[in-house]
Amino acid sequence: MSKAAGQFIQMITTIDSEAAARAIARLVVESHLAACAQVYGPVASVYWWQGRVEEATEWACLIKTLTANYDALERLIKAHHSYTVPEILALPVSAGNPDYLDWIRENATP
Repeated sequence: MSKAAGQFIQMITTIDSEAAARAIARLVVESHLAACAQVYGPVASVYWWQGRVEEATEWACLIKTLTANYDALERLIKAHHSYTVPEILALPVSAGNPDYLDWIRENATP
C-alpha cells in the first residue's frame, strides 16, 4: 500500500437519472480530468429542500482523480448538472495500490 496523502481524491455527485450520471461520467473522463468514473444506483435519497423533507431516486457518479483537478471538475459538473445545488463532494485518498494511483495520475492529467 502506498501513501497518497493530498495527491488523490474521489469525488461524488448524484443526479436524477442513470443517463445523466453516465453523461457526466463520460464527460469527466473524456476531458482527462478524471481517470475513471463509476455510476451506481438507483439510490434512495432523503433530504431537506426548501424547508421540506423530500425523497428522490438518484444515481451516483464516483470519480477518481487528482486533487489538483477539483476546481475544474466542479466547474464542469456544475455546467452540465440539472440541479440548482448539485452534490459535489471530494474525499481524500490517504493510501492505495501504487500501480492504481500511477494509472490515475497518467489518465487524469488534462
